[in-house]
Amino acid sequence: MKIKISLLVVVFGLLFTTSQNQNLTQQFDDIVAQYYNDNNAPGATVLVAKNGKPIYRKAVGKSNLELDVDMIPENVFMLASITKQFTAVAILMLEEQGKLSLDDPITKFIPDYPTQGKTITVHHLLNHTSGIKSYTSIGDLRQVARQDKTLDELIDYFKNEPMDFNPGEAYSYNNSGYVLLGKIIEVVSAENYADYIHNHIFQPLGMNASQYGSNSKLIKNRAMPYEETDNGYVNASYLSMSLPHAAGALTSTIDDMLKWQNALTSNTLIKASTLQKAINGSILNNGEHIDYGYGLSELTFKGSKGYTHSGGIFGTSTNGIYFIEEDVYVIGLSNCNCNNINGLTAKLAALAINKPYPTMKDVIQLSEEQLKQWVGAYEFEDGAIRHVYLENGQLKSMRESETNTPFDIFPLSENRFMFENEFIEYIFSKSEDGNRRVVFSTESQDFKGKETNKPMPKPRSEIKLSNEILKQYIGTYQLAPNFNVEVTVEGNQIFGQATGQGKFEVFAENETTFFAKVTALKMVFNKNTSGKVESFTLYQGGEETIAKKID
Repeated sequence: MKIKISLLVVVFGLLFTTSQNQNLTQQFDDIVAQYYNDNNAPGATVLVAKNGKPIYRKAVGKSNLELDVDMIPENVFMLASITKQFTAVAILMLEEQGKLSLDDPITKFIPDYPTQGKTITVHHLLNHTSGIKSYTSIGDLRQVARQDKTLDELIDYFKNEPMDFNPGEAYSYNNSGYVLLGKIIEVVSAENYADYIHNHIFQPLGMNASQYGSNSKLIKNRAMPYEETDNGYVNASYLSMSLPHAAGALTSTIDDMLKWQNALTSNTLIKASTLQKAINGSILNNGEHIDYGYGLSELTFKGSKGYTHSGGIFGTSTNGIYFIEEDVYVIGLSNCNCNNINGLTAKLAALAINKPYPTMKDVIQLSEEQLKQWVGAYEFEDGAIRHVYLENGQLKSMRESETNTPFDIFPLSENRFMFENEFIEYIFSKSEDGNRRVVFSTESQDFKGKETNKPMPKPRSEIKLSNEILKQYIGTYQLAPNFNVEVTVEGNQIFGQATGQGKFEVFAENETTFFAKVTALKMVFNKNTSGKVESFTLYQGGEETIAKKID
């Protein structure tokens, strides 16, 4: 009898575990369907791993539109800037072997590099603080990308450009720095970059589907890259694989990327103490902390710490997230820059660590009196002022900014509210003395705020413009290296879509100034003397960035 009872317990436990796993799989499927719901469109492969083992593995969409080939988990993608973590680890491997120091000036390895009287170190290249101009921001990137260059020719292309700032004084994402790291790897190891990565990383880890990208070589299960236009999908712009080099030229699969992450976690390639330098951000000359370390950015989500890196290149979007204590890894690879792979992987990771993002299905109804208790102005530790107000029974939030854009917020409980994009929340509270407090929670950080009596400025209003006026803004604008914004028009609506992110509508304040309602940003289109649109200026988060029209 005891044996029978024990067997029943075991069987019941197995059934319960199976039911839990099936439920989790369905939740993962539901999240994927939010982003990829067209089986005839370009797609993605995604993998979620726990304790080094896959718990979810999925392929959606098409790997080849012209041949009508479905995506499979084994498809090979360009990694784009996820390549940088391989380059960084290769440098750290050479450091552990005593073949270089991160404090070495780059002229030790590239003696003729013109540093313009500055000391630029290997460290400055790794964390994007060198001040060297990124070659992907020079000229028309789509034209430059078509040209085959040797590594030395590529370095010659940018080396004489004026520096953006002195080394270590600021952070600016920089592909030139990683090309130079590729050169240093070649000098120190006496192997070319592709061979070094193959011989010392891919081969030892059994990453047999991974390699340096090639346009001519036959690559089994290659997913073809696509871009979306007003007239549908097109083959991605041609990219010579000599151009991204150590900044973005590697290719891989979700399964191989799990092998890579497991190697980092188990200290197969570099020691734990060495990895810490890569994943915990770094410090500028003035003592300011930045999130970017060496090929990876630190990440904090609802108290969980980890690291991440994304990638975007013509027709490809990628993102990887790892949470340390939970030992959860999520990797997503997409063959189109028209979907939000970053948002997808973030939601999968949040669910995997049991801290899922809420959805509009979780919204509840509150009375007007319950809503009114949080109306007021709040000042946050980062200096932001946010106003919460009630309009026609709807609670709204508006941050004082260049846009003063109002957002609807929706109750999840009496004191917890979400924004419609599901990645941002308010959590209100009252202290013992009756003063109101609030936490503004984002994907990566929480900001604490307290009640203030500052009056609310006027929210921004919109006007309607004709299709003829809007059509002049259609095009591709380069906001940063490997990061573009596609501006499209549908009737009397105008949209923006950043590389690897979802499409969002912008609204006209006047004929050249537009603002978004999904996020606090303003776009001002700039015209030359002949009246032709040549760029737009983006105002967001207190910063101004010019995006040059490249197509």
